Amino acid sequence: MRTGIKRMRAIAPLIVLMLIAPLSGLAYADSETPYKTFTVDGYGRMRETQTAYLPLYTFTRIGGETLNLPADLTVTDDGYLYVADAGNSRIVIGTTEGEFVGTMGEGHLVNPRGVFVADNKHVYVADRDAEAVFEFDENGALLNRYTKPASPLYGDTLSFLPIKVVVNKAGIMFIICESNTNGIVEISPTAGGTFLGYFGTNFAATDLRTIIYRAILTDAQRAKMVGNIPATPTNLAIDEDGLIYTVTRGDGAKTLKRLNIAGTNLFRDGAEWYAGSPTAVAAGNHDNVYVVEQPGFIWEYNNEGATLFVFGASDDGTQRVGLSSMIASITVDSNDCLYILDGDQGRIQVYEPTEFTKLLHNALCLYSKGRYTESKEPLTKILEMNSMFDYANRAMGRAYYQEENYETALRYARLAKDYDGYSDAFWEIRNIWLKKNIVLLIFVIAGLWLAFRLIRFWDRKKNILEKPRAVLGKLREKPLISNILYANYYMRHPIDGSYGIAAEGRGGWAAPSVILGAFMLEYVVFKYLCGFLQKTVAEGSYDFFSDFGGILAAMFALTVCNYLVCTINNGEANIKKIYTYFCYSLMPYILLVPVLFALSHVLAANELFVSLLLRIVIYAWALLLAVIGIKEVNNFTAGETAKTIFLTFFTMLIMALLCFIIYVLWAQVFEFVSSLVGEAVYRLGM
Repeated sequence: MRTGIKRMRAIAPLIVLMLIAPLSGLAYADSETPYKTFTVDGYGRMRETQTAYLPLYTFTRIGGETLNLPADLTVTDDGYLYVADAGNSRIVIGTTEGEFVGTMGEGHLVNPRGVFVADNKHVYVADRDAEAVFEFDENGALLNRYTKPASPLYGDTLSFLPIKVVVNKAGIMFIICESNTNGIVEISPTAGGTFLGYFGTNFAATDLRTIIYRAILTDAQRAKMVGNIPATPTNLAIDEDGLIYTVTRGDGAKTLKRLNIAGTNLFRDGAEWYAGSPTAVAAGNHDNVYVVEQPGFIWEYNNEGATLFVFGASDDGTQRVGLSSMIASITVDSNDCLYILDGDQGRIQVYEPTEFTKLLHNALCLYSKGRYTESKEPLTKILEMNSMFDYANRAMGRAYYQEENYETALRYARLAKDYDGYSDAFWEIRNIWLKKNIVLLIFVIAGLWLAFRLIRFWDRKKNILEKPRAVLGKLREKPLISNILYANYYMRHPIDGSYGIAAEGRGGWAAPSVILGAFMLEYVVFKYLCGFLQKTVAEGSYDFFSDFGGILAAMFALTVCNYLVCTINNGEANIKKIYTYFCYSLMPYILLVPVLFALSHVLAANELFVSLLLRIVIYAWALLLAVIGIKEVNNFTAGETAKTIFLTFFTMLIMALLCFIIYVLWAQVFEFVSSLVGEAVYRLGM
């Protein structure tokens, strides 16, 4: 029967298929794609990109056979679809164009929920209501029926309700059983089915509140709490290398897992973006993986768990080709065409990759095999179509790195926001520069040191710096300069410096404002111009108004709230003194951030701990100066200081809430007035 169909497929032109489409239940896509395609850029943001997959056609029947509540499907390399037709208690076999081939399982199956075809053409069916996994040969003859394992390790009280099954090259079955939270059931075909244990068990999520409750409650109270048990995987798939992919609802960034033979998840960090309600997963042909979620969205990831594409949409009732209402399963054929089973509509949607996606898959395949130079050709074409496709830039950078073209690798890594790739290339560039210039660098440092020593020597002999010292002395006598320099004294001697603020009137308004201005300038310069590895904002993104406005608002709120609290607690500082010691506390930042800025341009990723330590020193020092200023200028005890700090931040919170409420009310008033004006204009116009 199959031989005849193969011959027919070889000679039947596409035009015949299009002519009989209305009769066979096939519908073809319009030229306009009914959904958008997105990718994730290097900053972790969803960005629209060109279409990755085009909806090719849809069929609601396989030949003349109508599907009833289909639950799963799979496709073989020779182009045959196997559909778990749960409502009709059978497996329906058809071609990828929707031609009917046959059925199997009648009389044995009750509610088939999962189907898998092994390399030897044996068909495995997970049947929940029959509480068994059935094995058929390619002609539909029943070979084996695997029921609940007799091993006590399985669990005497647990039911055996298989809903999904995959089989590796050794014939070992991996079965998801409904409500079994122990993990995937692993069964060997030997001795009629030998239970090997549980595989890829999910971890139970535990929050801090639950841990505290369980620590302080009695045994009786803990027994009444809701049990904290791991979630059961929703679906699974297997690739050519025997790696198991699972999806689990409600598991956050760990929704998708890639499990090796030991059950270890190779996607250690999880996904930054993930499907919220995944229903199925399928392994691709290029070390990639697909995940579908119930509303109709399809996700494609690479072998590291990075999102390549997200596309699809929910059916809005128009039943357009490419839209789904409740996806139940997904499978991929040897041509990278996707077959999506819509269980609610009882139809199969077929998508084909665009030229852009074919190039990406080719690059993925070459790159994953270590053929970096060969991968550059398809990557170049991808970047010609979309120069800001970050994954292509990242792969191109890695390819150039392998060729030891570090300058070009650095450029592509920066475009892709590939921090690891950038660091590796930068490390090599720095090493090359040091090898070429180390002798010159030593001579420059030695020359500067010698010049410094000579100037000091001649100054002692001839007093050559007398005039510059006199000019600097006159400048220091000016009140503004004197008060600015006093901030340096306050930083080194905060207790004595606080006495100068409280009793001698040091500071004022002008000098602290200059220091605050310097702080804002350095903050903005570091934020936007620091080294790539420490930059926290997107390239080309500037928001000076928010930066300056936020700092001024924070200083205003901190000063006013601290003044109010200190006044209530009989503090001795007025608002000018409070403003002074808060601004003076910024001196560690002003003096050390230039060092941090310079380090950000010369350190690689594995050396950033130096910058982290320096940041800790800066912020701890500034915080300590502010606390000492509050205590000493107001003449508080340690307890009064702690109380003042707490009440200051609480008052700032209340102020922020009041500002938010006023903003909301003003927005409503403005909207109301605008509506009245608009209505009046409309009436007058009539």
